[in-house]
Amino acid sequence: MTATTDTASGTANPLIAAGAEGHRRILTGDRPTGPLHLGHYFGTLRNRVQLQSQGLELMIVIADYQVITDRDRAERIAEHAENLVLDYLAAGVDPERATIFTHSAVPALNQLMLPFLSLISVAELSRNPTVKDEIAHSRQAAVSGLMFTYPVHQAADLLFCKADLVPVGQDQLPHLETTRLIARRFNDRYTPLFPEPQALLSRAPLLLGTDGGKMSKSRGNAITLGADEDETARLLRGAVTDTDRHISYQPETRPGVSNLVLLIALCQDRDPHAVAEEIGSGGAALLKRTATEAVNEFLRPLRTRRAELAADRAVLRDVLHAGNARANAIADRTLAEVRTAMGTF
Repeated sequence: MTATTDTASGTANPLIAAGAEGHRRILTGDRPTGPLHLGHYFGTLRNRVQLQSQGLELMIVIADYQVITDRDRAERIAEHAENLVLDYLAAGVDPERATIFTHSAVPALNQLMLPFLSLISVAELSRNPTVKDEIAHSRQAAVSGLMFTYPVHQAADLLFCKADLVPVGQDQLPHLETTRLIARRFNDRYTPLFPEPQALLSRAPLLLGTDGGKMSKSRGNAITLGADEDETARLLRGAVTDTDRHISYQPETRPGVSNLVLLIALCQDRDPHAVAEEIGSGGAALLKRTATEAVNEFLRPLRTRRAELAADRAVLRDVLHAGNARANAIADRTLAEVRTAMGTF
């Protein structure tokens, strides 16, 4: 299997090549809470396209039910779901080879929650550090049962399609371990049915928002994939830098400057140290101008494709309908196997 390239450094990315070797099906996804941005692209979207190109079967869940895990209300979910499909296709995901589906459209997937909940204890869920953190940052007036059982819902996402490889960040490893535990206990208690999914740890560099904080559209600090060139320029003009005119790549001590250097490097497939050295004493003005040109040049083909797809949104709905049908067929088959193993109807 051919190694893919890490565009931050121009070197082969052994995690994708070695991690994907011997695996068959990958599940990944997003919550439909807003448009995808550059952080999403370099963090996950690019890798999905690379993994698909290596011949792995890609399952992408648009996790609409998960929107209500940490907020009291969910707004414009259908619109956001369609926009996710738009971003996926524009970025290069092939709907003929990838299954793009929504939680709410696959009843059998969600029905797996019940037997899976019987395989995990309240104490084990309470100890999950990711759940603790998500509860602490919840937007709900009171923590819901769905928030508490979120790792089990994620286990259903992974096990319904028998995914054996999951691209995750370090913070999601506790959730994946819950999935592996549920699979192991089901296999031991009933019959061997589920693989124990392996983590494909992301080495994607973390891009900060233009204000130096976490990149998020709701904070107004993110460059979305669908933003036009003028909006991109406006956001980058306001990006946080510092008072040192000489540009260097030092993420720990100069996060704002280094974030813009990294962004240029990712867009131009270069080493960030080389980018910083080239800008040198040009200061923040040259850095921001270079970043704007690099981002707009990099995103131009994607944005053109995105605009073409957006002109006929029926295509996006057709992709979702086809993906939902495929996911339902897989989920129905898995649920029937679970019922047989458990001796239920």
